[in-house]
Amino acid sequence: MTMQGDVQVFRAKRIITMNPGQPFATHVAVLGGKILAVGGLEEMQALGAYRLDERFTESVLLPGFVEGHCHLFEGGIWDDPYIGYFDRRGPDGAVSPGLKSIAAVVAHLRAAPHAADATSISAWGFDPIYLPGRRMKAADLDAVSDSLPVVITHASGHIMNVNSVALRMIGIDRDTDLDGLLRDADGEPTGELLGFELLGLVRDRVVASGLSRKLDVRGLRRFGQLALRVGVTTATDLVSDMADDTMAVYKAATAAEDFPIRIAPALAARFYGIEEGLARLGALKAEATDRLFIGTVKLHVDGSIQGFTARLRWPGYHNGAPNGLWYIAPNELGGIIEAYHRAGATLHMHTNGDEATELTVEMLARAIAAHPRPDHRHTLQHCQMPDQALYRRIAALGLCCNIFANHIYYWGEAHIAETMGLSRAQRMDACGTVLRNNIPLAIHSDAPITPLDPLFTAWCAVMRETSTGRVLGPDERISVEQALYAITTGAAYTLKLDHLVGSIEVGKFADFAVLGLDPLAMDPAGLKDVPVLGTIRGGAFFPA
Repeated sequence: MTMQGDVQVFRAKRIITMNPGQPFATHVAVLGGKILAVGGLEEMQALGAYRLDERFTESVLLPGFVEGHCHLFEGGIWDDPYIGYFDRRGPDGAVSPGLKSIAAVVAHLRAAPHAADATSISAWGFDPIYLPGRRMKAADLDAVSDSLPVVITHASGHIMNVNSVALRMIGIDRDTDLDGLLRDADGEPTGELLGFELLGLVRDRVVASGLSRKLDVRGLRRFGQLALRVGVTTATDLVSDMADDTMAVYKAATAAEDFPIRIAPALAARFYGIEEGLARLGALKAEATDRLFIGTVKLHVDGSIQGFTARLRWPGYHNGAPNGLWYIAPNELGGIIEAYHRAGATLHMHTNGDEATELTVEMLARAIAAHPRPDHRHTLQHCQMPDQALYRRIAALGLCCNIFANHIYYWGEAHIAETMGLSRAQRMDACGTVLRNNIPLAIHSDAPITPLDPLFTAWCAVMRETSTGRVLGPDERISVEQALYAITTGAAYTLKLDHLVGSIEVGKFADFAVLGLDPLAMDPAGLKDVPVLGTIRGGAFFPA
């Protein structure tokens, strides 16, 4: 066979294809940004003339990793100080040290440089569940500034702490009656704000920070740099308003040949009424390209477990905290799900607590029964707490699960001590149960909630070690092969992109992760430390 055009052949030490019909190869041919052939030298010679690229003869190629739940403002959020508990590496490679007390957070913010014309002070990543003693109060942040509003977003992205100036700007006082407003023993607001309604007030009246940050091309390009360092070639933006200015940013970034990733934003239903959202989604589909995928819809049903805003079934939170928040009223959830399901959208539904998951599954069951739709691929995102019976029901409905595997490491100890207790914590983020029930599985970082790094996420699912090294729920461990599938084909499947990305097969985009070690030929404990040398997107190499 003689091919017209410039055929490029990459030779590698090993190619792990994630295609069970041809799991391994040494050569892959690329033409016009797509995979032309996979195999050995014999398969390549059958193509006729080609250019042989031997840069990766000592490297291992995998499909480019697909991050099925992240947020692209990870690139822009680093304009503000990071104040999380764990050390964190930024897009420039520099490590910001973790802060272990409220006093350390305040001191860090006081010392951080601020522009002379700044109108607010923002920071992100605050993780109070690990900090000793009392909760942060507005007075703590008043010590950072008593003239400018100070807004810090929690690691979960669902909670903020603000100072007294910010409270005044959003009109919050002891007479305010809003869900999610924490108060002290005297009934005064503490400055801790839970849930999207209160966060929306901060966004509209003070400053757009945290999950409210608007995307710009500079931030998106920084995200691309972070992605290529960890092997990601396709990434979601799983909370997007999909407004005209946001779409313009997506288009400008993805049109650049030096931008290393494809993106798949999801329309966040909370920004629209039902009919308005359906119309917007329909109009946007015409703007899709081979680097900008459109078609998913995001629903937020509850909050975060470590923030005590997730909705839990009996016996509730281990430390006796009150139950969390419904971000969509239970009597409205069914109508929203039915409308988008009937319209043909693929729903990705944030459900952290088991009560939220149970209600969502019930509403999906009703919608699917009323409007049967094969291959819907509706996906439960996070889905951290279902028991065996609920997973069986998830399987029966043909749903997918994208599990927040990183939670085991970052909050496993807190779940044992504060949120779940040891018994329930053992079954959190149950990848093993998902696979035993033949439920399509993906795993994710939810960056910037936790760092973008699919090999680390895979390590979390394989090892299930907390930050102290304790193994939490050993029977829920999965194999390295299964974990690699979950960050490639598995994630692509939940996005209805597995015909384009997620495995190294003829006809798909030539998107690869270039690794310095073979993850299938090593101790699984080392999976998180496998070096990523770069990525290949559409046949173009981007060195890390």
